[in-house]
Amino acid sequence: MRATMMDPAACWSAVEARDAAADGRFVYAVRTTGVFCRPGCASRRPRRENVAFYAMPEAARAAGFRPCRRCRPEAAAAVDERVLLVQRACRLIEAAEEAPPGLAELGAAVGASPFHLQRLMRQLLGLSPREYADALRMRRFRADLKAGEGIAGATFGAGFGSSSRVYERAARELGMTPGRFRKGATGERIAYAAGPSPLGRVLVAATDRGVCFVALGAEEGPLAAGLAAEFPGAVLERDAGGLGGALATVVRYLEGRMPHPDLPLDLRGTAFQRRVWQELQRIPPGATATYGEIARRIGAPSAARAVGRACATNPAALVVPCHRVVRGDGEAGAYRWGAERKRALLAAEKEPAAAPRRARA
Repeated sequence: MRATMMDPAACWSAVEARDAAADGRFVYAVRTTGVFCRPGCASRRPRRENVAFYAMPEAARAAGFRPCRRCRPEAAAAVDERVLLVQRACRLIEAAEEAPPGLAELGAAVGASPFHLQRLMRQLLGLSPREYADALRMRRFRADLKAGEGIAGATFGAGFGSSSRVYERAARELGMTPGRFRKGATGERIAYAAGPSPLGRVLVAATDRGVCFVALGAEEGPLAAGLAAEFPGAVLERDAGGLGGALATVVRYLEGRMPHPDLPLDLRGTAFQRRVWQELQRIPPGATATYGEIARRIGAPSAARAVGRACATNPAALVVPCHRVVRGDGEAGAYRWGAERKRALLAAEKEPAAAPRRARA
């Protein structure tokens, strides 16, 4: 779920000051509690790394958070006409009993052009009208599962046309299969640790079954936020002691001291994604394959673009070596963690002695 582009420093200052004057301008959500509040809420201040900001309560709800019972953030008066317009559109989408109204119908109902309405919703919610309707469906699906509804009943009750659509989205939206979520696994613990490496900061996260997330970046904060977005239903805990060994293994690989980070995995994805990721693990260090070659190897020769999407959504960088997949012309191509890092990884695997050994902060 994409958070609205805001000034996080100014928002955090308002939360620290419990500035009631900022009420109605944004809400803040706490990942560890699943609750969102108005800036002036008198509740205990959360840790900054656990907080996300949203321009509207609807955006926080769509991201899976619930309103604080103490400060009642949805009762705060909106101070922006644009917010009021988007809220009216949201109410119409929420009131639809079956298929949500189309963009043209929504625009006519709220007195705005379809283009203007779509742009405003993306600005303030981070979602198009269609994406907001999809988020509502997934929210209803989660609620029905928590209430004890069967998977089939929750699927059709939320408006999904088939169970396959639910399972395709479950790993991303729930952080687990619908069955595990229904059994109460929404509080599943995911431990993580981060540290410096030759390619910037590296973050490793794991469940009790294996590594579920490995990320590279310039700063730890965005990496931790990415972990939270990948597993919105999980309880995240920093555990440098428990994850120290896995983190050290990844760093040693980046320093050129081992050929591949061989770690147990617990990856959640569609059947197609898992087939791609398993095939990637068969590419030896120093070798590469094209997207088309991977598609042929998994028996889907026309699915090169889908292979590219599976590589882009690979949650475990390095351990699942999607950096070894290149374009048909031999160029490195795009990489979730930056094209420059991809080129550096490929160069280091071809010439291990040239791999950097001193980590940068």
